[in-house]
Amino acid sequence: MPKMKTNKGAAKRFKKTAGGVKYKRATKRHILTKRTTKNKRQLRPNSLLPRCELAAVARMMPYA
Repeated sequence: MPKMKTNKGAAKRFKKTAGGVKYKRATKRHILTKRTTKNKRQLRPNSLLPRCELAAVARMMPYA
């Protein structure tokens, strides 16, 4: 049986860790002058993926 392909877009966005799947939050790249300091601060930490999304990411990254 051939190897399964990894979804390259998912591989660039998600990282598997011992605690779960880590990802970077959106809306943090540019045009940040409109956003409040509080809002930017709350977006700062990387987040863990919710449990309901884990199966979808596991299918996209079979060897992670």
